[in-house]
Amino acid sequence: MAHRVINFAPGPATLPLSTLEQAREDLVDFQGTGMSILEHSHRGKDYAAVHAETKQLLTDLLRIPEGYRILFMQGGARGQFGLLPMNLLPKIGSADYVMTGTWSETAIEEARIVGTAREAGSTRNADGTYTRVPRPEELELDPGAAYVHVTSNNTIFGTQFFDFPDTGSVPLVADMSSDVAWAPLDVSRFGLIYAGAQKNLGIPGITVVVIREDLIERGRTDLPRIFQYRTLAKADSLQNTITTFAVYMMRNVLRWVREQGGLEAMERRNRSKAERLYGAVDASPDFYRCPVEPASRSVMNAVFRLPSEELEAKFVAEAKEHGMVGLKGHRSVGGIRVSMYNAMEPSGVETLVSFMGDFAARNG
Repeated sequence: MAHRVINFAPGPATLPLSTLEQAREDLVDFQGTGMSILEHSHRGKDYAAVHAETKQLLTDLLRIPEGYRILFMQGGARGQFGLLPMNLLPKIGSADYVMTGTWSETAIEEARIVGTAREAGSTRNADGTYTRVPRPEELELDPGAAYVHVTSNNTIFGTQFFDFPDTGSVPLVADMSSDVAWAPLDVSRFGLIYAGAQKNLGIPGITVVVIREDLIERGRTDLPRIFQYRTLAKADSLQNTITTFAVYMMRNVLRWVREQGGLEAMERRNRSKAERLYGAVDASPDFYRCPVEPASRSVMNAVFRLPSEELEAKFVAEAKEHGMVGLKGHRSVGGIRVSMYNAMEPSGVETLVSFMGDFAARNG
């Protein structure tokens, strides 16, 4: 077997090895059909079975209740930054956005191109950074808003919501691109959830939208049909040639999640990894420093700093020599970022923690 590094990249992210091995097998001949999965028609029965199974796995694992539809779209979360307000923000009215990082800032900027969007709360610091998510009492929600938008996990600043705001009758919308399926979730609290697949669900090229049916019908009709949620709902996301391989890989990953014990098992696995990593950071406070308040520390993306940028660069370089990649922090904030999505093996985190202790001893 080819040598594989420990991939801590924020996305495209590491995948379970078994899902890649299955793809390797199906790449040339998918289930004895004599064709690659890449060659099958999106309207043929062989792909149709994959499509249906992927939706059923999502329904079962996320426990999506009746009254919701699953849509497969393209354009990633950035596409939804625009498509969400295009569909659900009326010409007369506004939407609330909770500011917790770069992606929520980008989302509200896109919404303001379409209509009126207001900040319903923000934890932005004076220097433009974010070190926590807001408490419920800090939010000023408009009871007449079209929806309330939150970013559940913030990959750049390393913060995460562990309890979502109560928005009453106003639909709660969440960008869950970086933490979907990390733990059980009460989907009924949300009007719409969207997530790019390339972190916890699979590979780039497909975006999952879970939307309440009444919001589909409420959606605007004064935009091209290809951009309307109702178009995808009516066509089962097959209104054009879908990214079939990305859906196939999502199926493989979701099968793996099921085999591991579902989202309850994922939560235990993920919390254990995060506790081990943050424990290593906190154990050397004179060398490693996490800027995030403990109650908001992301289970998916841990960020920390070293005493100097020079040491951070050395840390990243030496980690790579030891078979660990993807640890450099986002270019806008620097530092170190450790992405520990579902597929990251606990052994990978253990290897990193051991390296951290050795590195601090040699350079502290």
